[in-house]
Amino acid sequence: MEANVKPSFGEIIKGHKPVLVDFSAEWCGPCKMMPPILKELKDKMGDRVTILKLDVDRNPAVAGAYQIQSVPTLIVFQDGEVKWRQSGVVRADQLKYVLDGILQNG
Repeated sequence: MEANVKPSFGEIIKGHKPVLVDFSAEWCGPCKMMPPILKELKDKMGDRVTILKLDVDRNPAVAGAYQIQSVPTLIVFQDGEVKWRQSGVVRADQLKYVLDGILQNG
């Protein structure tokens, strides 16, 4: 097995560690506000969560599977299930609150 094989999206979201996915697009203005927010969140949460950015134009099948109508849409997965979902820009402290709740209940 090759060491550089990336796990698939489906494999990543099946894990018990919460996975925050930022569904975004290059042309989306508000999406450009999310990277510094997600960096701040990662700095606060460390390895307790996985944060992914997914371009809906490059991954139309995944975007379609989760009925992404607008970007940015943020979804938190745990054990392959959607635990939380919201469209629009979300502040880092709000995201941390949501993730802390999922971690406590998980």
